[in-house]
Amino acid sequence: MAIEISRRLFTVHDYHRMVDAGILSEDDRVELIHGEILAMSPIGPRHNAAILRANQSLVRIAGDRALVGVQGSVRLDEYDEPLPDLYLLRPKDDFYASGHAGPADILLIIEVADSSLEYDQGIKMHLYAETRVPEYWVSDIRNGRVVAYSDIQGNTYRTIREFQRGDTLTPQLLPECGIAAGVLLP
Repeated sequence: MAIEISRRLFTVHDYHRMVDAGILSEDDRVELIHGEILAMSPIGPRHNAAILRANQSLVRIAGDRALVGVQGSVRLDEYDEPLPDLYLLRPKDDFYASGHAGPADILLIIEVADSSLEYDQGIKMHLYAETRVPEYWVSDIRNGRVVAYSDIQGNTYRTIREFQRGDTLTPQLLPECGIAAGVLLP
């Protein structure tokens, strides 16, 4: 006899109510993916160095053309609120104080992958494509490369490109903001 186990999926509203009730802390390293609250991997020194270096360069390169977010929430739909390592947003006068950025606000998401490569190139990549994030980069620090996903077709990215140190990546929606691949790697 098979036992059927039912799972309860959480909405973004449920997720925020758990924070308000003290069930989750704002300091917890969790994100809401497909209605499930998932623990995130700890950030090691190389992962952190890649984020810090990339943030410093992205802020300088983007200037007033985009807001650079670091490990903050983006609300993709009713069941998904990930915390990408880095993201570029359309400028907004209130800096998104009125609500988390959504897919229409996002120009680019960057995840730094050390121990999370399979997750970032699987679940996260599909999530970002399904929710129409126009461009997604994975900084694969173990293999010394950056993988760029763009050109959404259906629920996936049609174009996948690899960049090595010495190469330059250019966000499709910010063509004047090229960044050296080496900046995204520790």
